[in-house]
Amino acid sequence: MRELIELLNDLDFHYYNLDRPKVTDAEYDRLYDELTALEAESGIVLPESPTQRVGNGVVIESFEEHKHLARLWSLDKAQSADVLREWDKRVRKLIEDYNQKNPEADPLPAPTYILEQKFDGLTINLTYDGGSLVQAATRGRGVVGESVLPQIRTIRSVPLAIEYQGLIEVQGEVIMPLSELQRYNQKAVEVGAELLKNARNAASGAIRQKNVSETAKRNLSAFFYGIGYAAEREFVTHEEMTEFLRANRIKAGAYSKSFTDLEELILEIDRFDREDHPQLDYLIDGMVIKLNDIRTRNVLGYTDKFPRWAVAFKFEAEEYSTILHSVEWDVGRTGKITPTALLEPVDIGGVTVQRATLNNWGDIQRKGVDIGCRVAIRRSNDVIPEVLYKLDDETLETRPIEKPEQCPSCGAELVEKGAHMFCPNVTGCATQVIERVSHFASRGGMDIETFSIKTAEQLFRELGINDPADLYDPEKLSLDQLVGLPRFGQKKAENLIKALEKSKDCDLAAFLNALGIPNTGTRMCRDLAETFGSLEAVRAAEFEQLVAIPGFGDIVAESVVSFFAMERINESLDRMLAAGVRPHFEAPQIAETAAESPFFGKTVVLTGTLQTMGRNDAKAKLESLGAKVTGSVSKKTDFVVAGEEAGSKLDKAQELGVTVLTEAEFIELVK
Repeated sequence: MRELIELLNDLDFHYYNLDRPKVTDAEYDRLYDELTALEAESGIVLPESPTQRVGNGVVIESFEEHKHLARLWSLDKAQSADVLREWDKRVRKLIEDYNQKNPEADPLPAPTYILEQKFDGLTINLTYDGGSLVQAATRGRGVVGESVLPQIRTIRSVPLAIEYQGLIEVQGEVIMPLSELQRYNQKAVEVGAELLKNARNAASGAIRQKNVSETAKRNLSAFFYGIGYAAEREFVTHEEMTEFLRANRIKAGAYSKSFTDLEELILEIDRFDREDHPQLDYLIDGMVIKLNDIRTRNVLGYTDKFPRWAVAFKFEAEEYSTILHSVEWDVGRTGKITPTALLEPVDIGGVTVQRATLNNWGDIQRKGVDIGCRVAIRRSNDVIPEVLYKLDDETLETRPIEKPEQCPSCGAELVEKGAHMFCPNVTGCATQVIERVSHFASRGGMDIETFSIKTAEQLFRELGINDPADLYDPEKLSLDQLVGLPRFGQKKAENLIKALEKSKDCDLAAFLNALGIPNTGTRMCRDLAETFGSLEAVRAAEFEQLVAIPGFGDIVAESVVSFFAMERINESLDRMLAAGVRPHFEAPQIAETAAESPFFGKTVVLTGTLQTMGRNDAKAKLESLGAKVTGSVSKKTDFVVAGEEAGSKLDKAQELGVTVLTEAEFIELVK
């Protein structure tokens, strides 16, 4: 059985990975049938047996979360040669700066770039241990994905066993070959089944199948391009890493070229897109450029989102034309009116597009589009399609898009501010109120349990709840009133009243975020709470005080001042405070010996991953020593503590000459 498995896996490798079959299909089937018979006779099925790929009878109930050993990063994007040149300049500057600041170290080499295809499928992370495939997970949020091992085992180009015996994570992309998509759809037509629209969605959908036999029917493939984690194995170059994958029969992309001259690389991208790209049997949406030298990669590190040592060159998004039939106007939480174009359906990459954004009234005027005209649209990177411009077509009858005068939700007369229009009916416009109250109660705000947008809608329509303060007003919202509403039984009503009462004792930063101050988010609300310490102080904050907060510019400062100057907002806040809402800020306890610490009275920024002391513990320790921990680097920053994979904050600190501490240096100082 082991001899047959080894032989069959070798035949699979040559057939699916190398596209060089060694035997006929009939010969392969005879060997496969022999193995199946032996497994049935002995009752033994070895884990690396190819008979385990089919997934017959395997149905999973749910996808379990899996934490990756190493984070899977997204790639920054370049959509023009000039953007790519700017990226190259940054890379070379970082290398030059490191070599100048570290004369005692071996200098980093001049960059050699590896050019590879950017596969357009589903990112996957394989885990091998002891030579066996023990886990496979989707990318998820980069740190935690979903386990899809049974589905991945159906892919014949993925080896179930490899020669390397250590613990290793291999990163790649699951794809459905275009030829397989065509074959699948031909069979679907014959039996009257639903067709698959495109290869990318087909691959993603197959991996999300809970019935694993359905995954197997799609004959997926996969390409692998990186190793995120390898126990007791280090690589000097990306080329060495790729050779390691191939030596272990893990399918790497066939196309991989190195360049020392960026202009030659740019010419090659253009050539590949024109000549080779149309011939491929799988989807790609660009090329990936990455540094070959692994040590240089480690030195350059990462921003908050992307590695600095790699970039994706995106092929120009294809444009399509269709007819603009009408415009729909929507109102948001802030009262802003946004237009959406309703289009004659058009297929873009297998996706039927019927709606596209027009941004605002100013955008409509600038693009000169009309009802009934032909427009160019673009759908790139799975974002909402956008109307680009009007196309000349004299055969079409068109009419101008009418500028709305009334709010589509409540009928109030609109107010124009620059390129945007707003509904001024803050307390009477259903859509505004429902969105605003729902945001106030959401998890990022007051976190009122059992509350949903449907609750906000019902309370507005049936009890007239049109302001967050109404939620805490017993004359407007009581247990008796709730019990009398449709779908509100005694228990549900009691739970909501208890949740509202519980939410009164709230964190100041969460309360500020719940209010929905324009141009602010969770991080800025936390900075406001830490800077001023109380709601009263935030309400009284002046413009000069606000712009002094790191990361706060003129626009944010003006938004905060204007927000708390509004009579409606102050009336709402006073009502909530009178009802017992208690936003509070827990200032850190200062140690008795804090004045002796080098961090006492200093402003500190934490960036990267701290291995010995987590970020939260480090922040608490610094605050106990009298330091102020902020989220952004400025000239007022005294120290930056840089852990592993420190990002743009480290760059900013070096640029401004701020003292940078390693984790080891930081721990020594806090002792």
